Amino acid sequence: MDENYKLAKWLSGEMSKEELSAFEAEPDYAIFEKIKNHSSQLEAPSFNEQKSLTRILASPKKKVKTILLTQQWRYKIAAVLVIGLGIFFAFSNFIISSEIAKNGNKKAFVLPDNSEVILNSGSRIQYKKWNWDNNRTLELDGEAYFKVAKGNFFEVNTALGKVTVLGTQFNVKQRQNRFEVTCYEGKVRVNYNEKEIIITKNRSIAFENGKPIVLPKSTVQSPEWMNNEMVFYQANLKSIIAEFERHFNVTLDLKSNDNSQLFTGTIPSENIDIALQILSTSYHLKPTKVSKNEFILESLNAQ
Repeated sequence: MDENYKLAKWLSGEMSKEELSAFEAEPDYAIFEKIKNHSSQLEAPSFNEQKSLTRILASPKKKVKTILLTQQWRYKIAAVLVIGLGIFFAFSNFIISSEIAKNGNKKAFVLPDNSEVILNSGSRIQYKKWNWDNNRTLELDGEAYFKVAKGNFFEVNTALGKVTVLGTQFNVKQRQNRFEVTCYEGKVRVNYNEKEIIITKNRSIAFENGKPIVLPKSTVQSPEWMNNEMVFYQANLKSIIAEFERHFNVTLDLKSNDNSQLFTGTIPSENIDIALQILSTSYHLKPTKVSKNEFILESLNAQ
């Protein structure tokens, strides 16, 4: 028999003689008996119904405000809009902003301090809008040109090195194991492999596989890729092909083992047929078009 059921039956006096004898023989019976005796001596406070009614009737009446159903819906809609705007504001300011230039495209945008950025093909930049005045840091993967608003501090991080500037114009390129920085105005501080280097207007610095590359003095006012030119300096064929693929959004299948020659020069990038012809002539290759966006580069020596 359930304990609660037995206890309720005992309190109500409904147990048979056999059940009562068995219940009284239980070890907890003495405790139950004490609780029953003490509870029987308790009295509930008296309740004056008339006095309570008189007090309620004499209390001041509060004016009941009636809200129409349409008003309730308006309040709900307004609350949803406020919450939605709050969430949108939080996301737009606290989440990481990403700017991407897909293969075959360039992308220009403006940062919160009105600094201008142009991304080259196949590049990405990430930054946080929140607290921008105190945290002017960008994460770059690829190549970008920066025109920093005067008087503003700027920092660009890449997988290979960091660039710090103050109100200037510069270009940063990070492709695979190559890292290049060119200053077009002002002064740029470059941190690479725990070394700090300062470069000034029309000067460049480059590293590939951890080794420095001496670049000639720049004579232009902005990166050549912004004017549809691809400039290479001591570049290997593999990196040149990767640049072609990003810029033209194509696939180049190289069928040649002789690709150790380094290339220095400028290739116009408005027409892929002309660009491929220049590259093929330099490396003794034959370009064959397989489809709209796919080419094969085969060595002439293999034929």
